[in-house]
Amino acid sequence: MSDDIVLTAGDAEVIVQPGNGGRIGGLRVSGTQLLRQGERFGCFPMVPWCGRIRDGRFRDGTTVRQMPLNSPPHAIHGTARDGAWRTARVTADEAVITYDLVEPWPHTGRITQVVALTEDTLTLTMSVETYDSSFPAQIGWHPWFNRTVEGADVTLGFSPAWQEERGEDHLPTGNRLDPKPGPWDDCFGMPGGVDVTLTWPERLELKVASREEWVVVYDEQEAAVCVEPQTGPPNGLNTLPRLVTPLEPLEATTTWSWRRL
Repeated sequence: MSDDIVLTAGDAEVIVQPGNGGRIGGLRVSGTQLLRQGERFGCFPMVPWCGRIRDGRFRDGTTVRQMPLNSPPHAIHGTARDGAWRTARVTADEAVITYDLVEPWPHTGRITQVVALTEDTLTLTMSVETYDSSFPAQIGWHPWFNRTVEGADVTLGFSPAWQEERGEDHLPTGNRLDPKPGPWDDCFGMPGGVDVTLTWPERLELKVASREEWVVVYDEQEAAVCVEPQTGPPNGLNTLPRLVTPLEPLEATTTWSWRRL
């Protein structure tokens, strides 16, 4: 099954799209759509890597792997958003969907995403597991929040410990800077966990939280703002790999909570 799934809780509604890369196609609160609409937007999973891989190459043990350059000269945002996921379980307010890794990713493995809705929160939990060989991986989410909601333009509030210096190739150089004012297409470190608040004045406040310490903020588009919690920085398969093993899957969670103002 890959049909769209509608979850409801109170006046909140979420559309889950297994057939469109396992993305969240929409989030409505009191009838107001918070996510940019369109086949490429909503909120898509970034897995088995997040952001860009330099030149599409990463080291996998003693082997150098090459991924397709879908954002030349780099590979970007993983492969799972390009495939159809399967629906494992659905209730009124929760969905579980899965995706089996296939080429061009060189390893077998299964990704599971749990989408859980309450009246004032959306929790996304994703895991990557393998029953075969170990491999490096990352997990993240790429939501496109509408910049304007009910006529109000969003403001961002967050206090990162550092900002990753961005090179001309859009990848972190390895240097850490004091956070600079936007606009951003940048990765930030939040060692206490991701904690970013989007406020549409006099309309709604939404907090993006995660125990992970990395977040990419992208606000260079006129229509939307992206706040992307992830398990490592862009190019992290090379610079800060997290290993998935048969005994230890990789798991991450993000929770969005909101309130009317």
